[in-house]
Amino acid sequence: MKKQLLQAIAAAALIGAIPVAAFAQNAAIVNGKAVPKARMDMLAQQLAAAGRPVTPEMQTQLREEVVTREVFMQEAQKQGIDKSDEFKAQLELARQAILIRTLFDNYRKTSPVTDADVQAEYDKFVAANGGKEYKARHILVEKEDQAIKILADLKKGAKFEDLAKKQSKDPGSGANGGDLDWANPASFVPEFSEAMIKLKKGETTPAPVKSQFGYHIIRVDDIRQATLPKLEEVKPQVTQQLQQQKLQKYQESLRASAKVE
Repeated sequence: MKKQLLQAIAAAALIGAIPVAAFAQNAAIVNGKAVPKARMDMLAQQLAAAGRPVTPEMQTQLREEVVTREVFMQEAQKQGIDKSDEFKAQLELARQAILIRTLFDNYRKTSPVTDADVQAEYDKFVAANGGKEYKARHILVEKEDQAIKILADLKKGAKFEDLAKKQSKDPGSGANGGDLDWANPASFVPEFSEAMIKLKKGETTPAPVKSQFGYHIIRVDDIRQATLPKLEEVKPQVTQQLQQQKLQKYQESLRASAKVE
């Protein structure tokens, strides 16, 4: 095929039908139709955007890809697929998707998240998660009298972990003896956290704590000062989160301002 392509180029140059310079703009000639080199460039840009920069060694693969696509497209056109209603409908959906994606890309470029935005979000995170962390256990039951009996059993020497496994209706912690692992008080509902932070290490709530989930018996196993990641460590994640939030608000504002009849 390569020999035939070279012969075609030479013949065209001799008769002046196609300027030789024009071939520099094409990746190949498939069944007499020029395949623009720009298609290779577009594929290379797509790969680069996906994190796969194109090396000089990959040019042959790119050329083969655009040639193969051209072969398939020509056959599809030969069969009249490009004239079908189904193709036109899919083409319209693709056009819409490209337009919308480009709109959002442009918004990200023109409304970037600033360092000040990231700092402010990080400060909020520190304020909400700083301070002390508690390693607590709890036993959750449905009725108050059940909780009172559990407290009585604990005073008689029953093990907290055993009672949690047998009676707690919290499926997540119950199987682990009521263990809630290390957590900031803000992670819990207000009634739970308010009761928990009043306890010292090793203490158990003297009375059942009622919340929307039922009645809790809480024990604090340990307390420590929270260790938070530095801004530099979480900046990429915070930036991405803020970008998503900004984009969502932009989408909502467009939808809200649209006149729909």
